Amino acid sequence: MYTVHLVEDEDKLNHLLKIYLEKEGYCVVSFHDGESAMQAIAKQPELWILDIMLPDIDGYQLIKAIKESNPLTPVIFMSARNQELDRVVGLELGSDDYLSKPFLPRELVIRTNNLMQRLYGSKDEVPSVAHLEGYAVDRKQRAVFDGTLKIVLTNKEFVLLLYFIENRNTVVTREQILEKVWGDNYFGSDRVVDDTIRRLRKKLPRINIETIYGFGYKLEVSG
Repeated sequence: MYTVHLVEDEDKLNHLLKIYLEKEGYCVVSFHDGESAMQAIAKQPELWILDIMLPDIDGYQLIKAIKESNPLTPVIFMSARNQELDRVVGLELGSDDYLSKPFLPRELVIRTNNLMQRLYGSKDEVPSVAHLEGYAVDRKQRAVFDGTLKIVLTNKEFVLLLYFIENRNTVVTREQILEKVWGDNYFGSDRVVDDTIRRLRKKLPRINIETIYGFGYKLEVSG
């Protein structure tokens, strides 16, 4: 599932666009001001959708910070101001598409689908790189990167991390983890799950794997 960060200060429009994008299958994290969005840049979603006019930090400042963090992150701009000027400035700053307000929510969905398919392939495909709390989890290389630093994981640690990412914000039992990560033929102690999670927490300290006592674990992802 692709993660989209939506920045729109108008509450009703923010809520409406979030609903439309979520119905299309995206994981949407919404922000109502530039400052809170700025704090989430390190999470590196697959797409940013930005309103230019915000109550504090404007969209121009945000896209500059986004591109400084990762020049490849795509951005869609929205604006009701001087349309031609905003379109030109947005493109100069690296935006990938532009929508002039007012627009139909369905138009944003179509443009988002087209952009995501062009950059990542079909939205039903699993992205090769997942972003989690500033870490880049590369499925093809089977490696995790913190910026340019490569973090070495064992095969079971990596598979377990992927399982948590695929079930983010969902409680999973030790039995479910054992079946998916170690397989039906594993006959050892379920403590192996606890030990592997302990190592993941140590190697990736920014991720939040909560212990649900008496049941299992949950990867808590904000937004």
